[in-house]
Amino acid sequence: MVPGEEALVDRPDILIVEGLNILQPGELPRNGKPIVFASDYLDFSVYIDADTDDLEGWYLERFFRLRETAFKDPTSYFRRIVEMSEDEAATFGRMIWRTINLPNLIENVLPTRGRADLVLKKGKDHLIEDVQLRRV
Repeated sequence: MVPGEEALVDRPDILIVEGLNILQPGELPRNGKPIVFASDYLDFSVYIDADTDDLEGWYLERFFRLRETAFKDPTSYFRRIVEMSEDEAATFGRMIWRTINLPNLIENVLPTRGRADLVLKKGKDHLIEDVQLRRV
């Protein structure tokens, strides 16, 4: 797109919405009144699943790739990670996985899997190994 220009998409046949929390139902009000959730506007939902060990491995691979690229930017908040030894950076990356990413996966992401219409399970090589379609 050209800076300052905008594109209007009016009633597309397919609109893909990506987000970690799109399938979260949220808390129901105590008064029992119905409320609307983002997922109420979806016709079909897909959950991309993978084993937790694979997710951790992919996170660490991405972490080290970023350490060699974007983190080297002198203005990057993560610049200090570049200055760590490889062992220190690995320890730091695993700590971030264990204390932030894994709890978020367990508490917020995995519980939404059962709300998806389609679950695609990725293998270690990122190829789809299993497909589960929920009957509606």
